[in-house]
Amino acid sequence: MWELTKSFRFEAAHALSHTTLGEVSQEIHGHSFRAEITIRGVPDPVTGMVMDLGLLDRSLDELRKTLDHKFLNKIEAIGIPTLENLSRFIWDRVADKAPVVRVGVFRDSCNESCVYFGPKG
Repeated sequence: MWELTKSFRFEAAHALSHTTLGEVSQEIHGHSFRAEITIRGVPDPVTGMVMDLGLLDRSLDELRKTLDHKFLNKIEAIGIPTLENLSRFIWDRVADKAPVVRVGVFRDSCNESCVYFGPKG
């Protein structure tokens, strides 16, 4: 069994209520995000790959365009734009196209991350 991880970066803004950070969190502010999508499987004997990375790249590029330089509060499908909900949002858009086992979303500048293992994880 093999695991393969692809990542992409995006810049986005959000505002979060109901935290102990108060105004710092409630005001619109931005972050640099990194998302990692890990797939698992056995390489195809013909291609030698778990998955054609070109197909995965297409999905991730579309996802990046959806998130990059956006105000995440306006993307209804995310819900409250937390790391938790972002990781689930990404999973939901990739899981039907790839054998995803985990999605991580990282805010390295804040030393924060969240990993989602799917609805049955």
